[in-house]
Amino acid sequence: MKSKAASLRRLSGYRHGIDALDRRILAILQERMRMAEGIAKAKREMGLPTFAPDREEKHLRDLMSKTGRMKKEAVQSVFREIMSAARAVEGRVRVAYFGPEATFTHLAARARFGSQVELVPAPTISEVFREVEQRGALYGVVPIENSTEGVVNNTFDMFMDSDLKICAEELTPIRHFLASKSRNLKAIKTVYSHSNIFGQCRHWLESNLHGAKLVEVSSSGEAARIAARIRGTAAIGTSLAARMYGLGILAEGVEDMPGNSTRFFVIGDRWSRPTGRDKTSIMFSIKDRVGALYMMLQPFRRHLINLTSIESRPSRKKAWDYYFFIDMEGHVEERRVAKALKELEKQCRFLKLLGSYPAAEPIPR
Repeated sequence: MKSKAASLRRLSGYRHGIDALDRRILAILQERMRMAEGIAKAKREMGLPTFAPDREEKHLRDLMSKTGRMKKEAVQSVFREIMSAARAVEGRVRVAYFGPEATFTHLAARARFGSQVELVPAPTISEVFREVEQRGALYGVVPIENSTEGVVNNTFDMFMDSDLKICAEELTPIRHFLASKSRNLKAIKTVYSHSNIFGQCRHWLESNLHGAKLVEVSSSGEAARIAARIRGTAAIGTSLAARMYGLGILAEGVEDMPGNSTRFFVIGDRWSRPTGRDKTSIMFSIKDRVGALYMMLQPFRRHLINLTSIESRPSRKKAWDYYFFIDMEGHVEERRVAKALKELEKQCRFLKLLGSYPAAEPIPR
């Protein structure tokens, strides 16, 4: 009995201590919001944007290097939400994303900007670009590639005609859930989801729902909405979509490849300042001659620049004419990157800088 009484006293002491710490944390947060108001005033006077991804990423990296007992991703999540609250104090921030709600793009936008900004779904990727171009939103969030299914061509195509810049990237782990009003797999006759998601779950579906009809819809959120209305159907998407539409989870982790992730771009009217760990994205077209692409890549080799991605897309202006998209390590304000791009520009017909931005933190495995 004495041991139990002593444990209860220790428990009570810890709880009182935590309560006191929480009050101190709240007071510190209130002071931080007051400073944010001062920053907002200074930004307005100087004509600076509310969102500064370079400043945020450098600060987050510094904080995550001092995590102690906390996991890095927990520190990142907590402080991004604090930054979101500070942005709300600084002024109204409206962010468009390829929607509807409860899709992975929605989750990526919320992870990047927090819950204190106005997240606005757009029905198409082109509509996200249009919202930002017409100042209906300050920023947009669009998918660019999945580690299993590859690139999102619609996003690449939009950069051909748009003057918007890539100002940040976000890496989101992809975990798919099979959700339904039904309580067992045997009752499922039809499955709804986006075509890319079906591609990521192909083997699981063949093994576990062989014979079920697969119906492609515009998004995983739309799939959940439909499955909530029709008996004997299921949707593949996020757990958030399942909760929003009152679906039960029949299976989780139905993606074929563990570690599946999607990369998203944050688009705006300017790129970011250097942080020390950045990427630069460009697009260009080449003169039609033997070995042209090989020659285009030589400036990066000479200046020791690592290319992380290279893709091609039809120009849509002339048959068999292509644009190339390249992601590289480094910032355009770095001397070696600037020199490589200057050399490249002399050899190609067209060169467009899409943005320099902080490299996203790798996803923990």
